[in-house]
Amino acid sequence: MIAAYIDEFIMFCAGLWMTAVGFGYLSFPTPGQGAQNAWLGNLVNHFRWMGPLLLVIAIILAIASPA
Repeated sequence: MIAAYIDEFIMFCAGLWMTAVGFGYLSFPTPGQGAQNAWLGNLVNHFRWMGPLLLVIAIILAIASPA
């Protein structure tokens, strides 16, 4: 039971971080130039929707988990 709460807390924190990086509140370090940098930039753009989705999932799981 406590493991479920820890898992939901980790998901919530990851969602906050992804949302902050996706919307530019936190910077995401990208190494050098090239194809990998473009790939990481594309991934960070997806954080704009993946972060809030992860937050919603964590909140729903916290509400639905048995007390």
